[in-house]
Amino acid sequence: MGQSKVYFTSFKATGQENLLQKLHRLMKTAGFEDIDFSEKYAAIKIHFGEYGNLAFLRPNYARVVADYVKELGGKPFLTDCNTLYVGSRKNALDHLETAYVNGFSPYQTGCHVIIGDGLKGTDEALVPIDGEYVKEAKIGQAIMDADVFISLTHFKGHEMAGFGGTLKNIGMGCGSRAGKMEQHCDGKPSVGDACIGCGACSRICAHGAPVIKEGKAAIDHDKCVGCGRCLAVCPKDTIQADFSDSIAMLNYKMAEYSLAVCKGRQCFHISLICDVSPNCDCHAENDIPIIPDVGMLASFDPVALDRACVDLCNKMAPVQDSVLEENLEKHGNHEGHDHFHMTHPDTEWKSCLAHAKKIGLGTDEYELVQI
Repeated sequence: MGQSKVYFTSFKATGQENLLQKLHRLMKTAGFEDIDFSEKYAAIKIHFGEYGNLAFLRPNYARVVADYVKELGGKPFLTDCNTLYVGSRKNALDHLETAYVNGFSPYQTGCHVIIGDGLKGTDEALVPIDGEYVKEAKIGQAIMDADVFISLTHFKGHEMAGFGGTLKNIGMGCGSRAGKMEQHCDGKPSVGDACIGCGACSRICAHGAPVIKEGKAAIDHDKCVGCGRCLAVCPKDTIQADFSDSIAMLNYKMAEYSLAVCKGRQCFHISLICDVSPNCDCHAENDIPIIPDVGMLASFDPVALDRACVDLCNKMAPVQDSVLEENLEKHGNHEGHDHFHMTHPDTEWKSCLAHAKKIGLGTDEYELVQI
């Protein structure tokens, strides 16, 4: 595979062209109109932001993408899947409420919001990929039902994957609750100390894995299939996944889940490097950015797009008083350091891109076309 084209524009604007118009021009130049949208459902995968977080993408950008899809005859919808952790997006009702509070209403974005894996995170499509680490990916059903897939990504740091880019938005973001469990860990949850022995978990389980003993629940991992239903119904939010896999294993699985989402259909990918917080938008808070805003990028190749984004970020100077600057002072400002590894020294991101390239999802060799 040769180089892929990645299109880039800065956040500089003029009186003749604002940023929303610039995003539209970026998409057009990158070949968005080559996609056949006529009467087709188009899933726009975005992160709606955890309640309390303010670093997520503004809904105005989503409006540009949705309106463009409609202009080309398509039927767009914004989507994300429920979270594995306890928070404001753990079920479809809370998730929708958070999306609306953060500005992603149909009136603001011009299209509806559909939570990809249903009410409790169990509405999933089983996508066979026969990968090295994943044999059958568990993807939100609504996302797989779409004819066209578009990722609209807020590029940022990440406390587990190094950075949260396009592959993170697709692979982890499109996984159902069971899919997220499979990527994060061995797929089996455990019960915490706050359990009240109500039996909700045992009643929802089709395999008899949760058992109530002496007023507390315990999960038999030999019977558990990792579906995640017990996490959804626990009234005390005390059932949690065991995050036991290595960072590299997480990255390998995330790449294979991304392949499951993208293979066999038209896809387009957009990434905005702004408000580059050190942690994921899943946090209920956001720290100051680690670098200044960089720009907007688009490509048909998600691997090349992530690589271009991280390369551009690493050319930027750290923001004063950011976590990145603090860590540089602590560990020494080594020439050629990686900003994201320096922000979270126990993480790395290269294994994800390398595996994505290996399995044919894209290439990390790119031509940056500036517009």
